[in-house]
Amino acid sequence: MKIKYISIILFLTLLSGACTNLEETLYDKVSSADYGKTASEIETIVGRAYASLRGYSDEICNAFPTGEFVLFLSETTSDEACIPTRGADWYDEGRYQEAQFHTWTPSNLLVLSAWRYCYGGINKINLIIDQVEKSELTEDEQLVVKAELRGVRAYFYYMLLDLFGNVPITTKASDENVSNLPRSDVYAFVEDELLDVVDLLPAEKIYGRFTQGVANTLLARLYLNSEVFIGQARWQDCIDACDKVQGYTLENNFFTNFLTENEGSNEIIWSIPYDSKAGTTGNFFASLAFHYKQKQAFSATNNYTDCVNGISAQPGLYSSYEDEDVRKQGYLAGDQISLATGSVILMDNGSPLSYTEEIENYIDAQQNEGIRPKKYEVKEGETWERDHDFVIMRYAEIILMKAECLIRLGSPGLARPLVAQIRDRANVDTPADVDLEFLDDELMREFAFEGHRRTDNIRMGDWFKPWWNKEATPEYRSLFPIPQYEMDLNSNLSQNPGYN
Repeated sequence: MKIKYISIILFLTLLSGACTNLEETLYDKVSSADYGKTASEIETIVGRAYASLRGYSDEICNAFPTGEFVLFLSETTSDEACIPTRGADWYDEGRYQEAQFHTWTPSNLLVLSAWRYCYGGINKINLIIDQVEKSELTEDEQLVVKAELRGVRAYFYYMLLDLFGNVPITTKASDENVSNLPRSDVYAFVEDELLDVVDLLPAEKIYGRFTQGVANTLLARLYLNSEVFIGQARWQDCIDACDKVQGYTLENNFFTNFLTENEGSNEIIWSIPYDSKAGTTGNFFASLAFHYKQKQAFSATNNYTDCVNGISAQPGLYSSYEDEDVRKQGYLAGDQISLATGSVILMDNGSPLSYTEEIENYIDAQQNEGIRPKKYEVKEGETWERDHDFVIMRYAEIILMKAECLIRLGSPGLARPLVAQIRDRANVDTPADVDLEFLDDELMREFAFEGHRRTDNIRMGDWFKPWWNKEATPEYRSLFPIPQYEMDLNSNLSQNPGYN
């Protein structure tokens, strides 16, 4: 069903399952010497670059961008989400408590998983580029194919720039044990790659592909956070990049972006496609959030997959929405009603399953404490692996990035109509004066659980202040440490300042 939207890339390879071994060869039945010579074969190979976006799981970690542990790293270190320890559940070697308290160490598995997710994708793309260069394609044809691959690789490097700052840059499959470079060099690499390939990318909207619209959105993100990344503000450059993103519109219904069949959204700029029937894995965020007995509220016959009662909204997120705000419907709050009995579901201890915003004791929370995110559509009969595509970029981000830059450049009056587009859709009024403080809260409301919040916290300065269940955060912790596991493998790596 989703395959038809990728017209050139042979998406069967994208849907063939995430890699589980970073050292695996591209093909286990056809040697690279015999395959990847013709244009049609190269199209098949390129699909693996997109497959790498779905991450993987192995004996070391879960590196899934939709939840464990990559999204969890961004979400649970922000002021948006938390994973309370509930009795014996979700202690998990203390990794989530470290995330909540901003006391993570280089050995935290969340940190390692994010690193391996990015370099897993980069290593695979480097192998693919190597194969493209050995193919029968002409030099001009290779440039076009490699533009898309370099764009996806630049996305992984943007994530590394944001999360770790000072990281190695590898562009060849043969690169091994290279040293990490300063954050400014990584920034320059991402910018140069995107500017170099943008005109070679498809100008039209092609669902799931790295197009000019995706490249310009990523450039806008880069420039929006430029002051954090390299100490140089580039607000006008962000606006200019936003203005180049054409052909997208806000959906009238906010939740159209998060339907099971969300590939029809005119707002989504880039997403990671999933189709459980084709064997995609890693897309089970909802099951990580809902209470064990939540299935009774979704199906009178319990025809719903298991849930494990983990991630929830941090206190303050849910109450930041006005009651009329339609986005507030993207959460489970209060009594959960059994479809079979019409009564409140009871937990094993006999208490009602009624989600509360307050979490009285983070390290010994009750099972029903914490509002649960339900942004993506929930349907009876769903399996553990969901079918909605995971949204990476949507047009609402373009609108609010431009609004923020206008405010920072001293033109809040020009920013207000942009913010009003987002607020009008949410069915709430826009204040007469829109400042950065208001916009900060609006970014949280609009993009909750989409992986934006940690980056916004740092750019807005909230990251360093005390908030619920967290003391003030030292400046150096705006970057995560280089994972100890990787330091042990590569003696050429240098640890980020503050973690030695």
